[in-house]
Amino acid sequence: MKFKYSFLLVAILTCFVTKSFAQRGNYHITNGIGVFGGITKFDIKTDNFITSKGSGFLGSMSATVDIPHRWYNISFGMQLSESSIGISARETALIASETFIDYKLFAAQIGLLGHIKVGSPYFTLDLGPMLQYNSKLELKDKDFENYFINNYDNLIASDISSISQFNINGLVGATVGFDFIKLRAQYIYGFTNMFKKLNTQNLDASGGNSSFKGNQNMLVLGAMISF
Repeated sequence: MKFKYSFLLVAILTCFVTKSFAQRGNYHITNGIGVFGGITKFDIKTDNFITSKGSGFLGSMSATVDIPHRWYNISFGMQLSESSIGISARETALIASETFIDYKLFAAQIGLLGHIKVGSPYFTLDLGPMLQYNSKLELKDKDFENYFINNYDNLIASDISSISQFNINGLVGATVGFDFIKLRAQYIYGFTNMFKKLNTQNLDASGGNSSFKGNQNMLVLGAMISF
């Protein structure tokens, strides 16, 4: 999947946000750019399917407003990620078995975050909302597309690919380090129902819950370099 609009936003952010200093009152405001990369653990919390957390990676760019004499900083940025998730399925409709088939998900997230300084500017608690556009759930191996999803009689793996592609998330996390390099941990939770679109597709939900609901959650660990 191509995120051409996402990359255009990154380019605009890079061009127009540079490191500068502004005098307001008796203190300086420092504007900077941060580049972040990390690994992810991704899952979708749902009662419809049996899932297994998958690994992935994430990269982001953000513009930060650093106010030295305030108890907080503010940043605006975008994250691009590729994550995976396993969903329990069986090869035939009548023979009970369990195989976790892997799906992958591409996502672009735009967020406005506040960074609360804890004791010093080198340790912050981070939180804020994020708007997400994501791909469909894409099977990593097309050989599994006719496997039957466990918890249902006739639902097959390819039936659940067309999930909702616009979602709203919340982020909480922590950052520790120095001016130029920091370690960062984030937890991202989806407030919206990622499986909502499945409810409009007249899927054969016999044997299971016909109302589809799932909220994504992602753990991110990585490092950020600031300019």
